[in-house]
Amino acid sequence: MAEAADFPGTSPSPARRWLRRTGALLAGAPLLAGLLQLPAASTALAAAPTSPKAVAGAGTVAVALDTLSPSTPRDGDTLTVSGTVTNTGKQAVTGAHVGLRLGSVLTTRSAIDDISRDSTDLRTGTGTEVGGSYVEKFTKLTPGVAQPFSLRVPVDKLDLGDDGVYPLAVSLSGQTSAQPWDQLLGIQRTFLPWQPAEADTRTRTTYLWPLVSTVHMTAQTRSNEQQTPVFLNDDLASEISPGGRLDQLLSLGKDLDVTWVIDPNLLASVDAMTHNYQVRADDGTTTAGTHQAVAKQWLADLQAAVKNKEVVALPFADPDLASLAHNGTRVTGSLSHLKEATDVVTNTVEPILHTVPVTDFAWPVDGAVDPSIVKVATSAGADKVIARNDSLQETGGLPYTPSAARPIGGGTTAVVADARLSTAFQGDLIKASSGTLAVQTFLAQSLALNGQTDKQRSIVVAPQRMPTARQAQAMAEAITALQDGTWSESQELSAAASAKPDPGATTRVPSTSAYPSSLRKRELPRAAFEEIASTQAELDSFKVILTDQSRVVTPFGRAMNRAMSTSWRGLATEAAAYRTGVKIYLDRLTGQVRLIDKSDTKLSGRSATIPVTVQNNLVQGVGHLRLRLTSTSPRLEIGGESFDEQPVTVSGGHSQTVKFTTTAKANGQAAVVAQLYTEDGQKYGEPVTFDVKVTEFTATVMLVIGGGFLLLVLAGFRMYTHRKRAAAREADEAEEAGPDSPDEPGETDDDVRNPEGSDDRPEGESGIRPGVEAPEQPSDPTADTPAESTDPSGTGERVDR
Repeated sequence: MAEAADFPGTSPSPARRWLRRTGALLAGAPLLAGLLQLPAASTALAAAPTSPKAVAGAGTVAVALDTLSPSTPRDGDTLTVSGTVTNTGKQAVTGAHVGLRLGSVLTTRSAIDDISRDSTDLRTGTGTEVGGSYVEKFTKLTPGVAQPFSLRVPVDKLDLGDDGVYPLAVSLSGQTSAQPWDQLLGIQRTFLPWQPAEADTRTRTTYLWPLVSTVHMTAQTRSNEQQTPVFLNDDLASEISPGGRLDQLLSLGKDLDVTWVIDPNLLASVDAMTHNYQVRADDGTTTAGTHQAVAKQWLADLQAAVKNKEVVALPFADPDLASLAHNGTRVTGSLSHLKEATDVVTNTVEPILHTVPVTDFAWPVDGAVDPSIVKVATSAGADKVIARNDSLQETGGLPYTPSAARPIGGGTTAVVADARLSTAFQGDLIKASSGTLAVQTFLAQSLALNGQTDKQRSIVVAPQRMPTARQAQAMAEAITALQDGTWSESQELSAAASAKPDPGATTRVPSTSAYPSSLRKRELPRAAFEEIASTQAELDSFKVILTDQSRVVTPFGRAMNRAMSTSWRGLATEAAAYRTGVKIYLDRLTGQVRLIDKSDTKLSGRSATIPVTVQNNLVQGVGHLRLRLTSTSPRLEIGGESFDEQPVTVSGGHSQTVKFTTTAKANGQAAVVAQLYTEDGQKYGEPVTFDVKVTEFTATVMLVIGGGFLLLVLAGFRMYTHRKRAAAREADEAEEAGPDSPDEPGETDDDVRNPEGSDDRPEGESGIRPGVEAPEQPSDPTADTPAESTDPSGTGERVDR
């Protein structure tokens, strides 16, 4: 101070220099003595910060900001901030107080990002404490014990200036026994959007409100007329019951100006629950579902909520477009499933919600796009793709965020959602403090975006597909504040998509190599699409034989759509189990139409018929089938060839026996194969193979039989001639005897021995009279083929023909 008082350009006098040095020495003597006597205190003082913010890191007190009201204050409001402070250290904190700190207005969105990232760091700027009577004091904070606080500050005491976003912090200052001075021990930063008057230009904001769930229905249905569906579990009932996730989304969304984005599969599943349905247990058994009333109420509430609102319907079951583009397009038939999922949308949504949905939007996971994804997304008819600006990034150097809509070629419009706003409510928001911070961050980003330019823009917010109930509550709180605010106005998605594009906005779709690896790791693999294609091929073969294809095609078609759902991301094991379950059930159904096994068969004679039985255990009839019986040996011909075919038509629950004419060419064993075919020549089911043992008469056997017959004829002729000669001798003897014979005139000895009608014939004689047909003898051969029987062949059946 003495040097300062000196005139410039002069030197201080010797006396004055002596006095100054003497005073400094005298003043420093007590301090030096104290330092020598108290070395420990010297160390502590050396460590003492010159300001409360000097403590590094997150501090020893956790500050939780549970409520901040109003979220967007105006002139005359009183700001209320409440929460808890918790001593996370090992020593008690004394002389503590909680206060509010306000920083300077933020001019960029990236500045908001920086503060959000370091929201509890004591080393960054803390702003000026409001102080005064607007603090809450604590005598002592015990370690591990949470203490509530509540601060009420009139807005005009905050000295807010220009419109914009202000960093707002809740801090706790105090001291510990190890550091006995006032210091900053904990802080929680957030934001205070300040726009008390109407903004000159309002941002048009579109918020998508998704109603999407996981897969709940199987391909299985009961065999009754109603085809009672079977659910994987009862989780959907929990979601739509009061307090459940989907119930919360519905009850919160009905009062918001949002665009509803709905998966038709969810509607179809809830609608199925309004009737009889079954729920599968872990052991595979099923029980009757009991939540029909809950399902009916949820659908009725949804109908009322979407009335006069825009409803965007995704393709059925929300297929994973990126997985399909990257892993499924090289598998035949995969794109046809996407087309089917799109075609059934209107007929699913309109009858349930009584509103016509918008169906020309595609929504890839997290809005991440590349050329292949855009190509797949538009292949089924969509001409608008919901992307996000952390994928389709700006490269034109615009100083502001452009409107969402922009042409990307081929008549396709990319509707680019804002990534910061879209991801504001991700993560765990179970704690009230997490939700409050998310709301204030969202509002801060929205106001900062509006202040970038006076040019009016259309901004789209596309949040996560399946927000939790707590996330939905935070989203609704933010949207309500935005709608009541002064810088934004609501807009439907279709209007945002048709808005005039910003000429400086990026329209170039990023390359496939730029697709995030974190998303690619969670995609459905190619093997999944190959498995789906295999199931589809089996279904195609099965449906052509059915008299009522819809009973099978519809449930399995929707099941394969569900197998491609985006909801399987991160659930690879569960997704594989679902696909396997669909395949197994289809195998069971196709196996209900089959050939009955046959045992080996013996064939006697040159020709015979072989029966083969087709069994149908389905409830509906089958037709358009042909049964082919094939001989693998030249010993046996079927229908004059090596094989023969006959058409098959079998009613439900019945069987049909088909008979084939066979011809033996030589003795021995011949393998025969029975196989069902569809009319287009495709094999159906498993073949049945059995052996036929041929035992036809040979030439030697015929000669023996012929020789024996000849001997019999000769013996008969010899007997006949012998008797004729005997009769002639007797007649001659009678003539010689003359009238002296005692016998009656005209009688002979033979007549006496063998009167008419007598069976007393000499043993060994045939007794065959000339001119009388001989009776059939046991040695005569039987008929070649008996009358056909319509009864099916039994096990161990012998076909003697």
